Amino acid sequence: MALLESENAAPGSGAQGKFALVSIRLPVALTFAALVGGLLAGIAGGAMGAPAALTDIAALIGGLWLRALQMTITPLVAALLVLGLVQMIMAARVGTVARRMLAIMVAVQLAGGAFTSIAMPALLRAFPVPEGAGAFLAKTSESVGEVPGVLDFMASLVSPNIIAAAAETAMLPLTLFFVMFAVAITRLPEDQGERLLGFFHALGNVMLLIIGWVLGIAPIGVFALAYGVGVQSGGGAFAALGHYVLTVTAMGTFILALAYGIAMGLGRTGARFASAVLPAQAVALSTQSSLASLPAMLDSAGRLSLRASTAEFVLPLAVVIFRATSAAMNLAVVYYIAALAGVEVSPTVAVAGILIASVISLSAVSLPGSISFVVSIGPIALAMGVPVEPLALLVAVEMLPDLMRTLGNVTMNVAVTSAVDRAAASSETAAT
Repeated sequence: MALLESENAAPGSGAQGKFALVSIRLPVALTFAALVGGLLAGIAGGAMGAPAALTDIAALIGGLWLRALQMTITPLVAALLVLGLVQMIMAARVGTVARRMLAIMVAVQLAGGAFTSIAMPALLRAFPVPEGAGAFLAKTSESVGEVPGVLDFMASLVSPNIIAAAAETAMLPLTLFFVMFAVAITRLPEDQGERLLGFFHALGNVMLLIIGWVLGIAPIGVFALAYGVGVQSGGGAFAALGHYVLTVTAMGTFILALAYGIAMGLGRTGARFASAVLPAQAVALSTQSSLASLPAMLDSAGRLSLRASTAEFVLPLAVVIFRATSAAMNLAVVYYIAALAGVEVSPTVAVAGILIASVISLSAVSLPGSISFVVSIGPIALAMGVPVEPLALLVAVEMLPDLMRTLGNVTMNVAVTSAVDRAAASSETAAT
């Protein structure tokens, strides 16, 4: 998939199959500038007593842009879930090395989600959201869902009408349905499976074109939304954004530490892993792209004396289908918004969030940071009864947590390669 330049993709990334998704770009710097400018304009307008009509017009413009962004979530998630899961299933059929790699990937996503579900609420209790952050939830109170009971939650997993579930953005039954749909496609005769995959590739391309148009005018929508936030919260909005960036980034450090643990424990690399992976980490931070870091990751694998056959198989595949930090950091965003909205996440809903975050992270193949931010986090928030509206503003600062996403992803890719290579070597030794 050739998508916009950011973590998770770069021009030309992932176009490894018969189909490739369209290329789109988000004006990241301009969107960030629009966020800052909108907040400053709102703060000034609030201080000088700007007419209410101006705030209403800004709310209308921002609201229309937000709705345009939301309308793409369900069909795009459906297409990407099917395409990503089919790709993973087909990769697992390649051989033992691929299955070991996928098993570690799944374990990492589940571990990251579980860690965030425990650590993020605790972190937010110790360092509460700053005052004034509630303005990010302006006019979103109707989106906050009620916390279901255990039996109601179990009943909601299956919908008798998948069209109605899509209309209601009921992400739990939708996710379960499309997981089953993807598995079923792999059991069809090859020609039928190809036709269905072609449809979902086309659907994904159409939705990416639409979301590309919507994100193309992101500076306008973000400026309008930020103006309203600035009017209501004043300078507290900047404190809230800084607090958000730091807490969400903190959850990514768990994946970074876990990567060292996997490399030293399962990969038996010892302390030399830290020095061997440094060149790849330097490229990751400078480019914010896992794909651009691939040559450096292959070099790091060579420094660790990993077999070329393993590195040349695992690393390119990991770049395409593995986002190690996604489940942890995506869930962190949802928990942050839940704290803003005063939504209490029950253990049952937390488990559902972990599972959905892991499935979507493993299937959102080669999505870049800004698109993945909306497409991957939106379904998690909807499933957990958390409003999605703040994502429209938070996407403007994603370029900052994206540094940790890239660093964690690249480090984990090399760590997983070392673990897979070690397991393969042990199996060959046992066989002889």
